[in-house]
Amino acid sequence: MTTELERIFSRAKAEPKIRFTALAHHLSVEFLSGIWRLLNKKGTAGVDGVSRKAYEENLYGNLERLVAEMKAGYYHAPPVRRVYIPKAGNPQKRRPLGIPTVEDRLLQAAVAQILGAVYEADFLDCAYGFRPGRTAHQAVAELRREVTFGKVQWIYEADIRGFFDHLDHGWLMRMLEQRVADPWILRPIRKWLKAGIFERGAITEPTEGSPQGGPISPMLANVYLHYALDLWFERMVRPRCRGEAKPIRFADDFLVLFSNEADARAFADVLPKRMAKFGLNLAEEKTRLIPFGRTSWRPGESHPHHFDFLGFRHHLGRDRKGRMAVIRIPCPKSVRKFLAGVKEWLRRHRHEPGWLQSALLVAKLRGFYQYFALWHTTRKLEAVRKEVEKYWVRSLNGRSQKGKKAWGEWNLKPWFRLPKPRMLHRTV
Repeated sequence: MTTELERIFSRAKAEPKIRFTALAHHLSVEFLSGIWRLLNKKGTAGVDGVSRKAYEENLYGNLERLVAEMKAGYYHAPPVRRVYIPKAGNPQKRRPLGIPTVEDRLLQAAVAQILGAVYEADFLDCAYGFRPGRTAHQAVAELRREVTFGKVQWIYEADIRGFFDHLDHGWLMRMLEQRVADPWILRPIRKWLKAGIFERGAITEPTEGSPQGGPISPMLANVYLHYALDLWFERMVRPRCRGEAKPIRFADDFLVLFSNEADARAFADVLPKRMAKFGLNLAEEKTRLIPFGRTSWRPGESHPHHFDFLGFRHHLGRDRKGRMAVIRIPCPKSVRKFLAGVKEWLRRHRHEPGWLQSALLVAKLRGFYQYFALWHTTRKLEAVRKEVEKYWVRSLNGRSQKGKKAWGEWNLKPWFRLPKPRMLHRTV
């Protein structure tokens, strides 16, 4: 965090009710050039066709022009190019992704940094997604600690249907205005929300939602759910609970842990109404209350309930000493997504040299292990490795008409090696 952002954060922390009236002056050429270095270098061009490389050729000239346009109030948010990418775990379905122009991405990222300095002072500990120093592994570890060592007996698993598509613009701006009163910051945010969506040669004007793909979207999502869910739970729900209650949220993916069944059922009744107030709906088929704790666990018996959260399937089992433990393995959706990606990659790179295929498959597997290698996952990760190996042999055999080789023959090749999994995160 830069000195400028640290000052904003310190003031926001010290004065929780202050509304910031002067933030736009931080959008200087120097600040934007620092943000530029942090942007994803692989980002594609937006509707204007300008690539990152082309924009960078005259970077400071472009930044000076952008700052001048912002100060004069001439900035206009260009349309967002919409593309569709395979949905996680189901390649047959596709989800929309908005691609802003390179310059728009830069300005969104800069504004997101400024908003982050303000709201990091406000966000509650239950929120983990898209925050500095907070990770999905921390959320998973907190869940495990609360179930294993706390009093948790019930888990409410919630899924907001199409959250980013139904985010209400009016409510969002009212929420932002609780802390931000600088019109030069609020104006571009309104423009981004109303920016046209370019698809199949036509531009449509959105009336709700925030396109996924822009750097500002995760910050806006956190602000929206901070007010719609987190603060409401902290101030209205928790004080009415007879037992312990705690939410764990990563962006729009969240669970609520309860020690008391009556509290959990009361929350399940009132949450849909709370979400509806802010234009959101729960996906009924993915929202449920399940017993998940010491009173529902039976040593030696398979626990009948499980749930998926942050890519892991969680169920109750036992550790090596026979005590209750939360077992986490990669959920089927995560495995399907990874294997589908490997299969597609092999199809497109079938004729690459074996040693090169090996290097890239090793990198893919290590990336998968890096996220999923927790306690109890080694057996599942080994099964994934064997599936990758099977796909690889099939792909190699498909390159030639001279006949297929058995796995043992390929295994004699010095480059035919894939790393075996081992536990990487002992504290999660």
